[in-house]
Amino acid sequence: MELKVGDLVTRYSYDGDIVFRITSMNQGTAELAGEELRLAADAPLDDLKKVEEEERKSHEKDFREKQERSYRLFRQEARLMKERNNHEASEGYKEDASYFEMRGRVLHLDGDAYYLSKCTTLYERLGIPVYGVHIPEKEMPNQVSSLIEMVRPDILVITGHDAFVRTRGQENEIKSYKHSKVFGQTVREARKVVPQLDQLIIFAGACQSYFEWLVKAGSNFASSPERVNIHALDPVYIAAKISLTPFMDRINVVQLIRHTLTGKEGVGGLETKGVLRIGSPWKEDNLSNAKGIDD
Repeated sequence: MELKVGDLVTRYSYDGDIVFRITSMNQGTAELAGEELRLAADAPLDDLKKVEEEERKSHEKDFREKQERSYRLFRQEARLMKERNNHEASEGYKEDASYFEMRGRVLHLDGDAYYLSKCTTLYERLGIPVYGVHIPEKEMPNQVSSLIEMVRPDILVITGHDAFVRTRGQENEIKSYKHSKVFGQTVREARKVVPQLDQLIIFAGACQSYFEWLVKAGSNFASSPERVNIHALDPVYIAAKISLTPFMDRINVVQLIRHTLTGKEGVGGLETKGVLRIGSPWKEDNLSNAKGIDD
């Protein structure tokens, strides 16, 4: 069987439980990235089974269905949030009900260009302003400060691929994780620029990441409390919820994770304020895309 970079494969040794993409190959071994999950792995080439065309289409269909289901749930909640914001705005601006929304801006750093494309598409569908950057995980600590200075985001997402490797050590040892250490280092560099948790809200982590390490480093939200795999789009829903929540409101962590595809086993964090702000007066030729998710 001829395998090449970019092929979709499963592993015989794991009964084909996860679909991966081959990201690189060297001396009989392939580096792998989860097709739907933010999981990094490696495997001997003879342990890999190529995913055939019909199976590939089936996986793509499943991915789209999961995305659409979560999108509909989030859109429904966003509509309710908008109605509440409309009511509060009209109460606050009775003399002139003309107003606009300033949604939180997201800086999304992703170690996987394929996932970054899917994430930015979803941000745009949800009406969230985003600046996405593909950076290999190990380079993130060196670049995050300058990117924050340039973009000045309200929300920072630091993600890519990760894995808890049992052969390296225990669950409470940072050496046991593929990229948790650099994710944590990136958070710490970001906190040197913006120390306050409510002035820059950070999500950090990927599949099986060292949750406690990332929170201690300065993240508001992180993965993965139970060291499970998280879905590729989970960070988007967390960032979007924060972006659409008024800055006077606190975000309930339990309610927040209901709209992730992974749930409380994969994502957790700290009570945090939203970042949405309402302004007045509204002008049609200004902030034209800020009205709301349904406009």
